[in-house]
Amino acid sequence: MKKKEHQDGKIEVTKDGPYLVSGGVPLGEQWIETNAAGESLDYREGKTYPATQQYALCRCGQSGNKPFCDGTHKKVSFDGAETASRTPYSDRAQTIEGPTMLLTDVENLCAFARFCDPKGQVWNLVQQADTPETRKLVEHEAGHCPSGRLVVWDRATGEAIEPKFEPSLGLIEDTAKKVRGPIWVRGGIPVVSVDGETYEVRNRMTLCRCGRSANKPFCDGSHAA
Repeated sequence: MKKKEHQDGKIEVTKDGPYLVSGGVPLGEQWIETNAAGESLDYREGKTYPATQQYALCRCGQSGNKPFCDGTHKKVSFDGAETASRTPYSDRAQTIEGPTMLLTDVENLCAFARFCDPKGQVWNLVQQADTPETRKLVEHEAGHCPSGRLVVWDRATGEAIEPKFEPSLGLIEDTAKKVRGPIWVRGGIPVVSVDGETYEVRNRMTLCRCGRSANKPFCDGSHAA
């Protein structure tokens, strides 16, 4: 589950201010594609932003220059106090067992992207994953969970089955809910808190960009409420 830290890229949470991104981390939009029933199926690449060595991303949700910070957090007296747990993922996760796979779940990391719902929900599917087709579906649904709330493991090897990401940031756009979703942190980029401590480095994480999460700096789905 642990991902080696990217040598250059880093995200620093500033006190009641933006995320400071350094190391030339690529930034682009990721649009959630849905079927006719509104179920989340995949991501579609959207706008990409010019590569810069450093940039500041809005955290209060009220910038006039989204996704970048324009100083509005000072005018609105944004309270960006971090409330997220520092306990490692593995110590918080619930485990759902299946015949060939395990699914771990840390519910309060949910960013409400809803890839876990189609075909009967991933929690049920993993318990039926005894065919290549079902295994592939479980891998898809868990791997598309942007926050890494859901992680699927191979029972035979004990290894996590994780999508391969280059270190990058995605701005999730929720087409079904017609709202801007979180900042998708991919590929093991360290996130450093205001107090200088680094949160557990994971392959997939989501940072709040609406300013309303109760699990700051991480997303808790409040943007879709």
